[in-house]
Amino acid sequence: MITFHNPLHQGHAPAHEFFRGERVPCFEKPARVDYVEAALRARGHGLLPPDTDSGPTLSEVHAPRYLAFLQTAWQQWLELDPANSAIQPFPSVWPVRTLRSDLEPLNFVARLGLYSMDNGTPMAPGTWAAAKAGADAAASAASRVAQGARAAFCCTRPPGHHAGPDFMGGYCFLNNAAVAAQVLRHQGARRVAVLDVDYHHGNGTQSIFYDRADVLFVSIHGDPRTEYPFYLGHADETGVGEGEGFNLNLPLPAGTSAAAWLDALEFACARIDRHGADALVISLGLDTFEGDPISKFALASADFRRVGERLAGLRLPAVFVLEGGYAAAELGTNAVNVLDGFEQV
Repeated sequence: MITFHNPLHQGHAPAHEFFRGERVPCFEKPARVDYVEAALRARGHGLLPPDTDSGPTLSEVHAPRYLAFLQTAWQQWLELDPANSAIQPFPSVWPVRTLRSDLEPLNFVARLGLYSMDNGTPMAPGTWAAAKAGADAAASAASRVAQGARAAFCCTRPPGHHAGPDFMGGYCFLNNAAVAAQVLRHQGARRVAVLDVDYHHGNGTQSIFYDRADVLFVSIHGDPRTEYPFYLGHADETGVGEGEGFNLNLPLPAGTSAAAWLDALEFACARIDRHGADALVISLGLDTFEGDPISKFALASADFRRVGERLAGLRLPAVFVLEGGYAAAELGTNAVNVLDGFEQV
C-alpha cells in the first residue's frame, strides 16, 4: 500500500502530560510511529515523504486565527521568558459558557486556553512543524487516491481527530482526516465517508463536518458518559441543517468485546453503503486493542486483520490516517494487520 510518513514527527516530543490529575510521561510519544514504521518496512511497505502542501486545505477546515496561533505559539512562549524553553506550557483557564471567545486575549496562557479543549495536549518546540508535515502527509495520501490509487496510508503523529475548527485537544492539533476528506472532495469525489474507529470519539471531525451532507461522519467509540472526550459523541448527534442525518455515532460501553465491536462495524459499513460515497477516509485509531493502557475495548491483534477485510468489502478507494493507540510496541503489528487485511480482499 502507498504509505506517506511524517519525517518531522520526532520534533513533537513533549516530556509529560497530565492524566487523571497526575503529571505522567506522555502516552503520545515518538516511539508510537517508530514501531509502525518498523512494522511497515518489515512487511515490505515503502515510506514516502509528503509531496502535497496541505496549507490551502487547512484554511478550509480550521479557523485562520487558530492556525496563526499554532504557527507561532512556541515562539510566543519563549518571548515571555527565554527560560520557558525548558517548560511545557499548559492552559489554566477556558472560555466556557457565558465567557467570551470572540476576542483573543493578550495573555499567552489565556490564548492557549482559548484554543484548547483540555490541558492534556502538550506542546514542544517542533509541534507546529510536525503537525503541519502530518497534514501534508494526509493531503498527499488523499491526492494519490484521488488520482486512482486503491488505497493509501498516512503514517503520522501527532494524531488529529480531536482537533476542531478552532481548537486543539486529545494530543491533536490539525485534523488530518478532515484534510484528507476535503482534498478528496476537491479532487473529484462527490461524496466522502469518514469512518472513525478510534476508542475515543472524533469530536473534532464531527464538528468540522456537522452541517454538511457531502461528508458522512461515522464513529465507533467508548461511551462519552464515561470516556474522553465526554462532551460529544452521543447517539442523538445526527447533524444540523444540510448535515442532518449525515452524522452517526455508535457509542459502546467500556469492556466491549471484539464480537460486539465488529457488529458495530457492520452497522457502520451499512450506513456508509447507503451514503453512496465515492471515497472513504478511515481515522485509524488502534487504541481499541485489548492491551491499550488508556482504553477499555478488547480487540486482539488478529481482529485488526478482520477490520481491514471488512473495510475492503466496501469497495471504495480509501485513505487510512493513523490516530490513537498507546500500546506502542504492539501498534505496528496492529496497524499493518489492518492494511494487510484490506489488501488481501
